[in-house]
Amino acid sequence: MDQLPIFVNLKGRNVILLGEGEMADAKRRLIERAGGSCVDASHKDARIAFVAIADEDEARAAADDLKARGLLVNVVDRPEMCDFTTPAIVDRTPVLVAVGTAGASAGMAKAIRQRIENLLPETLGPLADAIAGARVAIRERWPEGPERRRALDQGFAAAGLLDPFGHHAPDTVQLWLKVAEEPKGDRLIEIALLSDSPDDLTLLTARLLGEADYVFHDADVPAAILNRARADAVRHTGAPPVPAPEGLSLFLRLPSTHG
Repeated sequence: MDQLPIFVNLKGRNVILLGEGEMADAKRRLIERAGGSCVDASHKDARIAFVAIADEDEARAAADDLKARGLLVNVVDRPEMCDFTTPAIVDRTPVLVAVGTAGASAGMAKAIRQRIENLLPETLGPLADAIAGARVAIRERWPEGPERRRALDQGFAAAGLLDPFGHHAPDTVQLWLKVAEEPKGDRLIEIALLSDSPDDLTLLTARLLGEADYVFHDADVPAAILNRARADAVRHTGAPPVPAPEGLSLFLRLPSTHG
């Protein structure tokens, strides 16, 4: 991973924007859409800046000055000068999907964004709002964190009542709370991987990696596959203990080591 993707709250904050023309106008729209206010370089309370100056020498000088003041700076169309880059965005507020290429190709990021845009229904944002509004009820139904997470995972699964890629009515979350099954208990699933390429992961294996609490694996399972697991999943090289830990545990094996 070449960059750390983060979402920055700009509401009510000043953001320095330098430059004129189409590039500056595009950044202005982006900043204001996120609730920020565009200001010039004289403002001392800004922490982020965009430089949209066509002349390279002028752009570099402006960026160097802002960086010397401790600001994080984006220089439009010059990724080598950037502290951060802006992604292509799929907006289903409050759900945002950001696609970045570390400045390698804005066109590629846009093409990927357009594909994702077609997959996500307009009801995704209201669904997220409804889940947030039901947070207390969800905690009351499943007081323990791991149990609650597993219940939500089951709801969000393909064809589940909360499937993000489905179309939802306003009362979907309330219906789910009434009819949702209790989450599956502790499980250990052994998975014989098809190859050492993440492109060969089955849809089921990819989903389980996204849900697992523990990932046990043979030493030769590559990082490219292990990185498909949840970031907070515990990883161990070697076979799982008996009994397996609480929650969902996976044991990944490659064909060469699988019987």
